[in-house]
Amino acid sequence: MASAAEQLAANLNFSAFSKATELKQRIWFTLGALIVYRLGTYIPMPGIDASALQSFFGQQGSLFDMLNMLAGGAVGRMAIFALNIMPYVTASIIVQLMTTVSPTLEKLKKEGEQGRKQINQYTRYGTVILAAVQGFGIAVGLESSPGVVADPGLFFRISTVITLTGGTVFLMWLGEQITARGIGNGISLIIFAGIVAELPAALINLFDQGSRGAIPFTTILLVLVLFAAIIVFIVFMERAQRRLLVQYPKRQVGNRMVGGEASHLPLKLNMAGVIPPIFASSLLVLPTTILQFNATSAPEWLQTAATWLRHGEPLYMGLYAAGILFFCFFYTAIVFNPADTAENLRKQGGFIPGYRPGKRTAEYIDYVLTRLTVIGAIYITLVCLFPEFLIAEYGISYLFGGTSLLIAVSVTMDTVAQIQSHLLAHQYEGLIRKSRLKGARR
Repeated sequence: MASAAEQLAANLNFSAFSKATELKQRIWFTLGALIVYRLGTYIPMPGIDASALQSFFGQQGSLFDMLNMLAGGAVGRMAIFALNIMPYVTASIIVQLMTTVSPTLEKLKKEGEQGRKQINQYTRYGTVILAAVQGFGIAVGLESSPGVVADPGLFFRISTVITLTGGTVFLMWLGEQITARGIGNGISLIIFAGIVAELPAALINLFDQGSRGAIPFTTILLVLVLFAAIIVFIVFMERAQRRLLVQYPKRQVGNRMVGGEASHLPLKLNMAGVIPPIFASSLLVLPTTILQFNATSAPEWLQTAATWLRHGEPLYMGLYAAGILFFCFFYTAIVFNPADTAENLRKQGGFIPGYRPGKRTAEYIDYVLTRLTVIGAIYITLVCLFPEFLIAEYGISYLFGGTSLLIAVSVTMDTVAQIQSHLLAHQYEGLIRKSRLKGARR
């Protein structure tokens, strides 16, 4: 028999949505914030020659394509939001890494809401530092290209660092506001909005290549069908989870017996999300980036490494797959601790049937999680590698890559789930009000 929540979910309709005033306000706030973000991606930095900048980025490689994709085209226009929200994402990952090795941060993590606020504050400080360092690197890189910067020098570097850092801090604040007052995860939605906004231009460019004969029309049709199949596959795998049965014993409270109910501990197939492909691709394009900014003084070994690590090369594909597999296990070990989970179950009086609370439960959870991570890592590797072959073979936009597809599908599913949760809460409130009115009439 379906649960009450499932019955309510089956009865959701547009009339229920029209009555959910708070949900509509949250959606409008989210749309307004994303419009502000998109406008910022078209505000250029001062002191940049736009035509020379386009020529400069036209000669660049995969790193700039990937960053431009994640930033919604702001890197190609060198807008004030060129760094996007990526310094914040990097700082968050670094802080999570530090919580596993620093006793102080680990203690803060276990202090509840107050500790979480303190960790978030450290993440903000790290975001400012990383954004400033990356902004300085971009300023130096732009100065190395002739004609891009109108007046190179110390003033340009300082203004670039302040502008890019300020843009990242503003996006960080905007993402937090969306999370608190809007719908969905604000940081993820900002990245999602940049990808989706550039998708129409990528489709137009793809069909333009077909009209010019660069790509056969049958190949374009096959690519679109394959990407639709990949999206369906991603949805199926992202929803997949293993539910571990958790039993709570009965206990006597006064003259009554309470407890004894059963619950589930859900373990997702893909715990790491989109972090593994982003990190793996970022590390692989590092030699190419250094070479592009130092083409005249780069050593020969770096030029050789950059040649081997081009998209479509066997070495690149092999290292990319190995990097994804490694970061899947590495990041899953950071975000999910079986020992802490087992300890929390023991404190709540719950246990997994057939396993003693404590160490044996932690070992069993770790065993199941490892097997799930193997499947999840293979799934992410296949999703990310397949588009890479098409990008290398036909020069298709990065928006059709595995990373962008994973981000777009995951964020969409998460946002829809939150909208559904708000609608369910609204319907529950309506049922409670009706029951109270009926009780009052009686």
